[in-house]
Amino acid sequence: MRIGELAARAGTTTRTLRYYEARGLLPARRDGNGHRTYDESDLRLLRQIRTLQDFGFDLEETRPFVECLRAGHPEGDSCPAALVVYRRKLAELDALIGQLTAVRETVAGQLARAERARDDLAADALVPGGPEPACELGGLTR
Repeated sequence: MRIGELAARAGTTTRTLRYYEARGLLPARRDGNGHRTYDESDLRLLRQIRTLQDFGFDLEETRPFVECLRAGHPEGDSCPAALVVYRRKLAELDALIGQLTAVRETVAGQLARAERARDDLAADALVPGGPEPACELGGLTR
């Protein structure tokens, strides 16, 4: 098949396919007229790349999966190098989850502090001579 058909079937652009070719992820075969030619195995490579990228893998991280398919394995993740990438990505995700959890705890603490301060201010407003309630937008309530 020609580059336009492969791009359409893979849900991508011809420019992307040429980029993958330049990066060595997609084979560069040409017919007698110099046109790029592809087959079903190339579509399978592209689907593997796109699936991994949808999961957050960068393009270079897809290489072991592509090489595994090119070597004739039935799945791109059946080779040891692909498993290493999976493990590394999981460790990266675990670290990010840890960072997000810490940020969440900080924000939850700030919210609790702000709510206590708001409640204290409201309680003080009920005391004669206490502060007058103020609108969140900066104006006084009346």
